[in-house]
Amino acid sequence: QVQLVESGGGLVQAGGSLRLSCLASGRTLNSYDMGWFRQAPGKEREFVGMISWSGGRTSYADSVKGRFTASRDNAKNMVYLQMSGLKPEDTAVYYCAARPRFSSGTYEAGNEYYYWGQGTQVTVSS
Repeated sequence: QVQLVESGGGLVQAGGSLRLSCLASGRTLNSYDMGWFRQAPGKEREFVGMISWSGGRTSYADSVKGRFTASRDNAKNMVYLQMSGLKPEDTAVYYCAARPRFSSGTYEAGNEYYYWGQGTQVTVSS
């Protein structure tokens, strides 16, 4: 079992930055690829980005590419999402999620992830 807790959300003006954190407990984080997802009111959950178990590979949704950066510190069991150039359309609840490393399915699919955090709200004002 892995427990995930996100933090770092808040209210920010358009163009601003936030760094989300995800703290894992229960098992060592280096057994898992980590994904970030978000869900805006009235919309389906969508993939934001991922970082592989070693940190050697990242991938992002086109909507955030060049603005968001995922990183991790396995020694601290922490994963981060640095968000810059925020836009009002980035407003959502953001979730971190874990899937076992070497999973063969697409990392953009939420059902590939076994464990989820409770989410943190990000609100971007125009």
